[in-house]
Amino acid sequence: MSSNGGSADGVIVVVAFVGNSLINLFFNNYMISRFLKLANWLIIINGFCFPVVAVKIGIIVCVCRHFSKRRSSVQTQPFNDDSRFIPLAMVKFLDDMEREKPIRFTAQQLRLATDNFTIVLGSGGFGTVYKGMFSNGTVAAVKALYGASDKRIEEQFMAEVSTMGRTHHFNLVKLYGFCFEPSLRALVYEFMVNGSLDYHLFKDNKRDTIGFEKLHEIALGTGRGIAYLHEECPQRIVHYDIKPGNILLDSNFCAKVADFGLAKLCNRDNTHITMTGGRGTPGYAAPELWMPLPVTHKCDVYSFGMLLFEIIGRRRNMDLTLGDSQQWFPIWAWGKYEKRQLNDLMIVCGIEEKDQEVVERMVKVALCCVQYRPETRPVMSIVVKMLEGALEIPEPLNPFSHLFSGANDVGDSLARIAWNVGGSDWSSEVVTNSTVVVTGTPVMTRCEITMAST
Repeated sequence: MSSNGGSADGVIVVVAFVGNSLINLFFNNYMISRFLKLANWLIIINGFCFPVVAVKIGIIVCVCRHFSKRRSSVQTQPFNDDSRFIPLAMVKFLDDMEREKPIRFTAQQLRLATDNFTIVLGSGGFGTVYKGMFSNGTVAAVKALYGASDKRIEEQFMAEVSTMGRTHHFNLVKLYGFCFEPSLRALVYEFMVNGSLDYHLFKDNKRDTIGFEKLHEIALGTGRGIAYLHEECPQRIVHYDIKPGNILLDSNFCAKVADFGLAKLCNRDNTHITMTGGRGTPGYAAPELWMPLPVTHKCDVYSFGMLLFEIIGRRRNMDLTLGDSQQWFPIWAWGKYEKRQLNDLMIVCGIEEKDQEVVERMVKVALCCVQYRPETRPVMSIVVKMLEGALEIPEPLNPFSHLFSGANDVGDSLARIAWNVGGSDWSSEVVTNSTVVVTGTPVMTRCEITMAST
């Protein structure tokens, strides 16, 4: 072979060696090695130098392009080709969402995601909620905070991030992230396609309302979410503002507790909570939140009871358009329960006979939850078990007697026995005052409550 042929062979060897090294270094793929063996076979058969070099280079280029496309598709597949966001930032966004960590967004990102805050989902005392969509297709609810003062906005912001950032429960709305800039203070939540419960309960077209069986499931889900906040979090979280407007519904109408702007973390060892101002919504807020009485997590239990009444009636508790006797639904419901006329209640509320057992259970639980004194209300885990039918419900006392003649001390003692002995196994206890001796047994001797005067 000529010297030109030898130099050409040297070129082939160098190119083949470099090609092999590069491919093995970057890809280490079995199919590539098969291609290279084929190329070496071509060298031996043909004996041509530069066509073979071209074949090898072509193989290398094609394989590089193939893997480059594969890697590019793997990296960009979750995202749309959208220059509004930096891809790396969105990768981090998805990674952090999977780990359920609150992400810090910029104001510009949220303006773009919400199309400059165009679609309004709702509004409240602390802000307006807008619909947003990120470039990867994730739909979110963006709550832009506002208030009378920067301090109030900061309190709202810290309350929501500090509570929702550490909670993980199916019946609580997920917090995706937040923005805290001079121009925008906002919170980013998962989007709930069916909106809030109040829309479904109070809309004019009653034919299109949620069925009672599903409403019972919504009540249970809400109760489980509150029980988690009170009894399962490392620090107890008191919501302070349980109402239909703060219960959101996903695509399957599963309940998610939302809006933690008034929430407060507290140690379980503290029997009472220090309050710096009024909290809650009138009509749902417990009496102790508006009066000089000790405040505990039982204020959420009271609010949940008022929520149950509105679920049962599928109406607002206070409706001045109705007759005097029905204007305030809870006290009207108590009158029907006390007189054993729940069938009348069912007819008025449009509840079918097949749901009678569930209705009676919900009415009794609601009456237990709205007792005047906090210590006479059950804890939320007991509430959930009673709604499920796993526990018998003691006969509720009149929760509205204080409106007419002051709180009934004997009645308060009975309820205290029923709810505040540890766990769900209520044990015996004796409460004595100057005129009455009351004896309590498990579940108040299965609701057979007796009183004997001395």
